[in-house]
Amino acid sequence: MSSPDPDKTSSTEVRHHLIDLQARITGAIAAVDGSDFLVDAWRKAAAEPLQGDGITMILEGGPVFERAGCGFSHVRGPKLPPSATQHRPELAGAPFEAMGVSLVFHPRNPYVPTVHMNVRMLAASAVDGRQVCWFGGGMDLTPCYGFEDDVRHFHGCCKAALEPFGADKYPRFKAWCDDYFYLKHRAEQRGVGGIFFDDFSELGFDGSLAMMKAVGNSFLAAYLPIVERRRDSSYGERERAFQLYRRGRYVEFNLVWDRGTHFGLQSGGRTESILLSMPPLVSWSYQNVPASGSPEAELYSRFLVRRDWL
Repeated sequence: MSSPDPDKTSSTEVRHHLIDLQARITGAIAAVDGSDFLVDAWRKAAAEPLQGDGITMILEGGPVFERAGCGFSHVRGPKLPPSATQHRPELAGAPFEAMGVSLVFHPRNPYVPTVHMNVRMLAASAVDGRQVCWFGGGMDLTPCYGFEDDVRHFHGCCKAALEPFGADKYPRFKAWCDDYFYLKHRAEQRGVGGIFFDDFSELGFDGSLAMMKAVGNSFLAAYLPIVERRRDSSYGERERAFQLYRRGRYVEFNLVWDRGTHFGLQSGGRTESILLSMPPLVSWSYQNVPASGSPEAELYSRFLVRRDWL
């Protein structure tokens, strides 16, 4: 069931929440890293097909985070791109409004996992005049070296964030995350998962918005304890080489499969902001097969598999 398109007051509330969320997260990450984010406020010109504004925040070359990007965007366009109407064909070509916060943090230490989080709202006008609004988002963890206590902590925070909205939400969104963050061309999970939801409006506007807020607000508690636990782990050239190789999988997923990347590029969004998720350094090698019994092999056998982590 679709919930009504939010009025101007509600849309402003969502915008203010998302900008505040971005500020809270980047403030915490800057404090951990000891480096400042570059703040790039942008606006799409009125003459362009896609209109709106946003704030791209990026930290590069820090002692803890090699690249940490966190972007807020709020755009309006005359026609929803195909990536947004995959499950809503009746809205194909409809005018739309979209806003959200998206982040990807690439740590320097190979023992600290890469993390992604996104929360967003879309609203569109159907051809019959109905106003339709829905939400999406989630977070997922992508380690190069797996630790069960890290994964259990991350999934536990995801479950706790969703529990007030129904006991079914975590198992549904955990399975959805496993399905979505899957490299079909390699038959391989991208990481250890988390939660993912899209085209969500079943709790009505207020309930769905509250759930989206809960997910975003839980991010720092889910991720920062893992960073603190692993940031000073010793590593050498072997671990660094494996980290750069595994980052290649991240690039492949974002460019080949990710609906958010496709939505931004198809709708005429700002390319630099859309691609802030790319790692600063990455490598590929032909038939890289870890030695049996190695920590690198363990990543594939114990962590890049669909499991009930809790």
